[in-house]
Amino acid sequence: PDSCLNVCIEDSTISVSHEAISVKSGWDKYGISIGRPTSDIHISRVDLQASSGAALAFGSEMSGGISGIHADHLTIHGSDKGFSFKTTPGRGGYIKEVVISDVEMDGIRVAIEFIGNLSSHPDDDFDPSELPVIDQITLKNMVGTNISVAGVLSGIDGDPFTAICLSNLSFSITDSAYSTPWSCSNVSGYSESVFPEPCSELYTSSSNSSICFSLPSYSALAVA
Repeated sequence: PDSCLNVCIEDSTISVSHEAISVKSGWDKYGISIGRPTSDIHISRVDLQASSGAALAFGSEMSGGISGIHADHLTIHGSDKGFSFKTTPGRGGYIKEVVISDVEMDGIRVAIEFIGNLSSHPDDDFDPSELPVIDQITLKNMVGTNISVAGVLSGIDGDPFTAICLSNLSFSITDSAYSTPWSCSNVSGYSESVFPEPCSELYTSSSNSSICFSLPSYSALAVA
C-alpha cells in the first residue's frame, strides 16, 4: 500500500524476491508536498517469503507519513529479513503507531531491521534537514527458528528512533558467523521477555512502556 487508507491484506500467500508486503507513502519533497499518508492498514493470516528482501517492509518512501498499522498472525520463512523499517535524512514524514504480533519465523537472516541512512533520493533537490520520525513501534509475541541475527537497529545521529517496544520474543540464533545477535545505535525503547537479551538502548524502565503497548485497537481500522 502506498498513500492508502483503510486497507486489509488477509488470508494470502506471497512469495517474491524483494519485499512481500511494502508499506509506503511518498518520496522526499514530492511526498511531503502531496501529504497523503498511509494509515489504518490491517495485515492478518498471511504467509510471506522474500528471499532477498523483507517479508514486511515500511518505507523507505514514507514522506507522507505511515501510521495505524496492525499486522498479526504472520508466518515468515526463507527471507533475508523479517521486518524492515527504512528511512533516511531528507524524507521527513513519520512511521508511528505500528503493532506487529503473533508471528512465526524460520530461516531468516535478520529478524528485525531499522535503518536510518538509506541514502536514496529521486533527485539531488532534497532537504537533508527534513528528518523523519520513527516512534511507537511495537513487536510482540514472536517465535523464530534458524535466525542469523535477531535485530539490527540503526537510527539517525541527532534524530533517534524512539519508543521501539519488544515484548515476548524468542529467536533461536543458529549462525555463529555473526558476533552478536543484536546491534543498536541512535534508538531507544523498551523490552520485556526477549531472548536473546536485546541491546541496552531498549532497557528503558518498563514503567514507561505503556506508551507503546497500548496502541489503538482494531476497531478503528478497516474490516474485511
